[in-house]
Amino acid sequence: MAIQRIKAFFNLEASGGIVLALAAIAAMIIANTPLNTWYESFIHAPVVIQIGSFAIAKDAHHWINDGLMAVFFFLVGLELKREVLIGELSNVKQIILPAGAALGGMIMPAIVYLLFNYNEPEFWKGWAIPAATDIAFALGILSLLGNRVPNSLKVFLVSIAIFDDIGAILIIALFYTSDLSLGSLAIAALCLPFLYLLNRRNVTSITPYILIGVIMWIAVLKSGIHATLAGVVLALFIPLFDRTDPEHSPLEELEHDLQNTVSYGILPLFAFANSGISLKGAGFAELFHSVPLGIAAGLFIGKQVGVMLMCWLIFKLGISTMPKGMNFKQIYGAALLCGVGFTMSLFIGGLAFGGATPLFDERLGIIMGSIVSGIAGYLMLKATLKDDVNNTSVDLTHHS
Repeated sequence: MAIQRIKAFFNLEASGGIVLALAAIAAMIIANTPLNTWYESFIHAPVVIQIGSFAIAKDAHHWINDGLMAVFFFLVGLELKREVLIGELSNVKQIILPAGAALGGMIMPAIVYLLFNYNEPEFWKGWAIPAATDIAFALGILSLLGNRVPNSLKVFLVSIAIFDDIGAILIIALFYTSDLSLGSLAIAALCLPFLYLLNRRNVTSITPYILIGVIMWIAVLKSGIHATLAGVVLALFIPLFDRTDPEHSPLEELEHDLQNTVSYGILPLFAFANSGISLKGAGFAELFHSVPLGIAAGLFIGKQVGVMLMCWLIFKLGISTMPKGMNFKQIYGAALLCGVGFTMSLFIGGLAFGGATPLFDERLGIIMGSIVSGIAGYLMLKATLKDDVNNTSVDLTHHS
């Protein structure tokens, strides 16, 4: 009976978001108890991989953020490629609205953050932290509303998150790189022709792609560009279809194989390693510093304003129309959910500030903004979908 309940839990669409939340809560509890010594020892434990004179020496925290998260970005890349070639983003008319919403939802939070920190230039580097949306959490919250949610609303939210991921990847590549090593970049670039050749020759075995991908990841790690971007690049070369067997999709097969590992392993471990915020000695000055406040306001206020403003503008100009089965109230609910920026915001926050500083902890703003946005989005959609329950059921039948 217990095994059946466990299986039922993991079959829930919200289960990934729940596990992620539990990992973050556990880290925060541990960080504020005597177990914090154990927690600090765990995330700062040295891990060394050495072959001859070549060595990569990082602590566990960096291996999780630079290594395991490369697998997460690899999965994001696979999803992006599939969606662009055969999914919701393959039709230009379908992508205008979510692309515009995502753009507004990245620009406005950055503006709100900078308004909070306009007179502190040293804090401007955190502008991108509230620009990201955590699709695992957002969809998890949406799934709590059950089958009343129109399929078009799910597609809209997922599409925004996909464009959001593209924007976050570009931001990391362009704005969060250290001094570049041209030699290491050259080695990474040399991997690309080999990956292209494998793709063109219809090599469907994943092993050679992964071997070259590991070499590319090491080179990117040593180059100064964030190593996780190697995962995205590698994903673009994985074949979508086997040309000798059109029914076989190496990309979709790999995506399916990685989904549980990422959702229930890598992302919860990342959340656990990055959410251990110790509140010991924290006063109003730390809690209400302009950086965490700017991040929280960017996620909660900037996201909803940016998404809604762009959607209104797109409809006003007649560039796109309202998706079938949706209305402005539901778009507003989705805009609020876009303010849940947990995973990617923590990731960018680590790149910008490297965790806690003596003055503030940017993770407080991420958690505050994400919690408020998630609750507000859930309540808004719960009220809206209850009002439109009859229309929603019709639309679900239409889309199924």
